[in-house]
Amino acid sequence: MAADGDPLVDTASALLTHLDRAGHARMVDVSDKDVTRREAVAACAVSMRPDTLRMILDGTAPKGDVLATARIAGIMAAKRTADLIPLCHPLPLSGVAVSLVPAPGGTGVMVKARVRTTDRTGVEMEALTAASVAALTLYDMCKAVDRGMRIGDLRVVEKSGGRSGTYREEAAAALPRDGAGGSPPGKGNER
Repeated sequence: MAADGDPLVDTASALLTHLDRAGHARMVDVSDKDVTRREAVAACAVSMRPDTLRMILDGTAPKGDVLATARIAGIMAAKRTADLIPLCHPLPLSGVAVSLVPAPGGTGVMVKARVRTTDRTGVEMEALTAASVAALTLYDMCKAVDRGMRIGDLRVVEKSGGRSGTYREEAAAALPRDGAGGSPPGKGNER
């Protein structure tokens, strides 16, 4: 507790916007923010045996087209993020793209999700949800042949729009591009 009796989260309230002055969870009021075009890209990786990757790429997985199903699952997940993450705002998404490409060396699949909206808050959570659900779907469709698959390195690699400006992870340059253009380095987290 601070000297005046307020919880110590008072000092951090500007950073932890989902907490009120008493430390209770709240949905952030974004009504005073400007409506701007916002975009976020999230990525993760699914590692697997080389023969599992060959099966996926050859289209011979027992459950069908793994990559197409995972792509659709990721898109659907982005649209349902506010139903899954308690304090997220429901947002009208203007675009969701999910790409799944073989990792260098044939050790797995790199998943990337790009989400766009024109609204008062960003779409980082939608991009993260899309990437993670696409990866989970890939796992589900291949677990019968490779239970040792691993999902990891989930992160936001790019973000633009809003007051906090642009963020671009240095390692994002290594990810496959989808023609949507890059963003200059920056910092910030708007959500």
